[in-house]
Amino acid sequence: MARLRLQGRSQTRTRRLAIPVTLRVTTLVDTSVWSLALRRRPSDLNRRERRVVDNLRRLIEDGDAAIIGPIRQELLSGVRDESQFHRLRETFGHFSHIIIEDADYDAAAECFNTCRSAGLAATAIDMLICAVAMRVGTRLFTIDADFDRYAKVIGLGLHKVA
Repeated sequence: MARLRLQGRSQTRTRRLAIPVTLRVTTLVDTSVWSLALRRRPSDLNRRERRVVDNLRRLIEDGDAAIIGPIRQELLSGVRDESQFHRLRETFGHFSHIIIEDADYDAAAECFNTCRSAGLAATAIDMLICAVAMRVGTRLFTIDADFDRYAKVIGLGLHKVA
């Protein structure tokens, strides 16, 4: 499963931080990007997907990739092999974890209501991801087109693939 080699600073430091608003995390990486990098063979990727994986690799090497609990849970859910589950869990322990605060749930509900008022369907988890990213002032790295639509309505910053 884990086809992405993790090199650079992120492998040598385990950082579990409650990120205050004044500290800027460069990029919160969404499930869609992790899944592409970890579950697909490089030879099966198209040109755009290879650029996405290369962008993720650069973020990891620079120590700029962050994760939150719900994304970690989505990635670990459904892993059938126990040893693979433990390896993946250990791997995610090397990344900055942004702690979800109580106020994030209220902000997520506001984002949900704003999207719904604009005619967009949204999930509670997607809105929580948006709320956390906006609170800490980070960009979201995703290939899920739903977030492009959310961003236009709620002002979410997105990581653009180079």
